[in-house]
Amino acid sequence: MHIIINHSSMVPIYEQIMDQIKASIISGELVENTVLPSVRALSKELKISALTVKKAYDFLEEEGFTVTVHGKGTYVAAANKELLKEEHRRELEKELEQAVEKGRRCGISDEEIRELFSIIMEE
Repeated sequence: MHIIINHSSMVPIYEQIMDQIKASIISGELVENTVLPSVRALSKELKISALTVKKAYDFLEEEGFTVTVHGKGTYVAAANKELLKEEHRRELEKELEQAVEKGRRCGISDEEIRELFSIIMEE
């Protein structure tokens, strides 16, 4: 597992870790029961606080992406198809919102954006 931290980003480091692990799970790079690096190992590798990694792992568990077994480590949770589908849906929604905003900034009307979307959907 390769995580890249952008220290100049406005996105908190724990969120960067979460986003990259989620992306690896969603893409199938990390499969069910894969053990994640320990909090200490990952914090040492990334040269960040162990508390930051712990926060990322805790949120991943809350969202159902991982399971922590005390004394054994954190593992990728069994694939919850609905959870993965919802995550894909959120990503798509975000990208569509960005496209609409860009169109509006360029002076394209909402009706023209709808027409473009319809044309793209027909292909």
